Amino acid sequence: MRISGSCLCQKVNFAVETEQVTPLVAHCHCRMCQKFHGSAFSTFIEVKLQGFHLNGKAHLTHYVSDNGAKRSFCNSCGSSLFFESVYNRADQTIEVALAALDSGQHLFKPNANIYVSSQVTWLHDIHELPHFPNYRQ
Repeated sequence: MRISGSCLCQKVNFAVETEQVTPLVAHCHCRMCQKFHGSAFSTFIEVKLQGFHLNGKAHLTHYVSDNGAKRSFCNSCGSSLFFESVYNRADQTIEVALAALDSGQHLFKPNANIYVSSQVTWLHDIHELPHFPNYRQ
């Protein structure tokens, strides 16, 4: 089965066969992910570069942090899309933001929370808050 994804403006899109997705799916709570995604955590699936198809590469901008990690985002809409650490480069994999998938999101379930030492304190009561199907009413 093939899964696909894109940025918000559709200028960057990608596809990969599900066989190329590794079992590593995690919520990352590190401060860099919080800042990059503007959220409490990010959720990534790890994909083998073999068979990973990327269109719109010219619309990607990269930020390389002090530890050599590369974060890629669309330079048109700002969507946070990819992450590559030195370990990913050695393993020939790339981390793909799970929320960027347009198809197949339901196939992947996070199996770890990582860098929880940086977890935000306001996340703990998320299930106790009121839930609305759309905007707050």
